[in-house]
Amino acid sequence: MEMIIPAIVGLVVGAAVIYFVLTSSSSGKVKSAQEDADRLIRDAEAQADSIKKEAQAQSKESLISAKEEIIKQKQIAEQEERERNQEIRERENRVLQREESLDKRNSSLEKRESQISSQQSSLDKKHNKVDQIIKDQLAELERVAAMSSDEAREKLLNDLKDEVTADAAVIIRDTERKTKQEADKIAREIITLAIQRISSDQANEVTVTSVHIPSDDLKGRIIGREGRNIRTFEQMTGVNLIIDDTPETVVLSSFDPVRREIARVALENLIADGRIHPARIEEMFNKATETVNERIQEAGDQASYDAGIHDLHPEVIKILGRLRYRTSYGQNVLKHSLEVSYLCAIMAEELGLDPKIAKRAGLLHDIGKALDHEIEGSHAVIGADVCRRYKESAIVTNAVEAHHNDVEPQSEYAFLVMSADAISAARPGARRESAENYIKRLEKLEEISNAYRGVERTYAMQAGREIRVMVRPEDISDADSVVLAHNIANQIEDEMEYPGQVKVTVIRESRATDYAK
Repeated sequence: MEMIIPAIVGLVVGAAVIYFVLTSSSSGKVKSAQEDADRLIRDAEAQADSIKKEAQAQSKESLISAKEEIIKQKQIAEQEERERNQEIRERENRVLQREESLDKRNSSLEKRESQISSQQSSLDKKHNKVDQIIKDQLAELERVAAMSSDEAREKLLNDLKDEVTADAAVIIRDTERKTKQEADKIAREIITLAIQRISSDQANEVTVTSVHIPSDDLKGRIIGREGRNIRTFEQMTGVNLIIDDTPETVVLSSFDPVRREIARVALENLIADGRIHPARIEEMFNKATETVNERIQEAGDQASYDAGIHDLHPEVIKILGRLRYRTSYGQNVLKHSLEVSYLCAIMAEELGLDPKIAKRAGLLHDIGKALDHEIEGSHAVIGADVCRRYKESAIVTNAVEAHHNDVEPQSEYAFLVMSADAISAARPGARRESAENYIKRLEKLEEISNAYRGVERTYAMQAGREIRVMVRPEDISDADSVVLAHNIANQIEDEMEYPGQVKVTVIRESRATDYAK
């Protein structure tokens, strides 16, 4: 409708324009123009009516289609609402059924609770009755036996203790016998094989070094005017130079074996050169330092080559080479480390372990001894710190740190290193033990044994490798003897450090004496 009205207005305006045009024409044409204008107006009106009718028809059709769409959507919504209501009714039915089921269960539980409570009261009555019967029986037993319950309990415990001790002794004997038969056989085979394949020299290095001189006249030149040469030498090297009445010999003394070796090389070079004065001492000291450092490097390279380990850090090799001049109880530590490395590898192969890891842990286990003069602490802990610093594996580091029980062993390789270290150190001639440590070990062995009840005398024998314990027969039975030997051996393992093994023998002797008159 909105488009029809402007169209009609346009037609009317057009007709008016034509009319004015025609009016302005000649009078002869006025009538013709008038007719044309009327005709145009009629046509425009007819066309306007036609357009109006079409518009009305289209409007009716759109209204009809809109009504149909509304009806259709309404039907769909009603259907969905019916379905939703149906689902809600079904859910309500299910909920009602569950409520009924729960009500039935609650009633059943209530019945069971009442039954249980009645049964419990009945049981309580029976328990009370049983308790009273037991009390009456105990009283009767005490009256008949003329013994209180505490006395009877103590007697029973003592009897049980004797039986358990006897059984424990039998079990210990049987277990030890079976274990020793198997373990000793296997251990002997492995250790014997390892020892047979190792051949090491004995070492006799000490904390002093003797230097031979051609004649005693050189002693005065070494001392120098007013002692300036010997003072310079000691200041440069950090080593004490001892000149006494020993013919053709001077002694170098230092706790640091590397410094002592540098001093020895420097002194020998000075004696060979013959020119001994402060400037020359400094020059020879520098040359000796370079020489010893080269030897340290060569020793580390050779040790890693001999052990078959080719990926050690250069600093680790250098520290390892310093062990060439380090001794422990007279045993050269570098040779000891190589020996432990070989033993670890052999035992690892026999046990099905990786010999490369075992060999590496054995070679590095005493590396901390190269630095224990400079760093405080246990050489095992120092060595473990070195291994961590230069990225050694956790297995190797733990084996190094645990080989003297500073930490708990975490792998089989740690136990291999501990065993190989003990084998290398305990073999005859490998080490010299000071008299003071020897006496202390013997005293500790006797002290541990004497602390047990029933021990009369204790004797440490065979250089502390056997302890004989004499017990009082009236205090210790045969079964108690077995348990006592086991307990003493365990305490020695826990509290003492010793090479090899300690045999514990408990001796119980019964004597019967009479006199003929």
